Amino acid sequence: MPLSGISVQVAFAPLATLPLVTLRERKKQRTRQALIDTALEQFTARGFAGVTLDELCEAVEVSKRTFFRNFASKEEVAMAPLEDMWRGFLVELAAAEPGGRPALAVARDALLASLDGLADGDWAGRALLSYRLSESTASMNAHSLHFCERTTQAAIDIIRPWLDEETRERDPRPRLMVDMLVAAFRYALAGWAADTETADIETADTGAAGTGAAGTGAAGTGTAGTGAAGAEVGKTCEELAARLREAVGALPASLTLTLAHQAGAGRSAP
Repeated sequence: MPLSGISVQVAFAPLATLPLVTLRERKKQRTRQALIDTALEQFTARGFAGVTLDELCEAVEVSKRTFFRNFASKEEVAMAPLEDMWRGFLVELAAAEPGGRPALAVARDALLASLDGLADGDWAGRALLSYRLSESTASMNAHSLHFCERTTQAAIDIIRPWLDEETRERDPRPRLMVDMLVAAFRYALAGWAADTETADIETADTGAAGTGAAGTGAAGTGTAGTGAAGAEVGKTCEELAARLREAVGALPASLTLTLAHQAGAGRSAP
């Protein structure tokens, strides 16, 4: 396999320098994760608008220049857990081998694979806090819509070469399929978050006396072991995956849903 870009540099670098490259990358990843965790914690505790970029950088002890090397805005750092999942989806989709399978099944499996790759860490707690913030923050919601559109187009660009060459450019099905997958995930995410929120309340009611301030309610850091949002991370990721499978499975029947006639149907509105 030909090597290019950074791979070439690493492949031919002296062995003594390789650990330095690895350590540098690890440090960059730790800094990025610290920005995400601190942002989610402070935005949840004080409100998205209540935390300035200067305050966030000061809390993580990094410069604004370092912040902007990782994220374009406060909205992007707050949405990072879910955006990372969708970036993973694109990677999995590009590596997929369709083998004559339905496009929706291929895309579903790519999204599930991305989700599975995040299940061993603290992603579930972060994703939950990110989702809750986006539901109450207009600028985050707007940012999410723009990101969704870019991701949808990227997915379509991956899928089109697998279609008939003569019709692929005007075929509406790739766009509609990806839109349906996104709708199914949003439905699954909303249900998963609602169930987790109920569990948070029950946990707070039964275990408040035995928990520290950092681990009670949604205002915790959202990582594993720091509150209900981060508890049983593997299990909650599995539950989200199960909800996604169920939602995608319901899509075909939703397209042929028949509305039964009821008494009074067709009467004019008051």
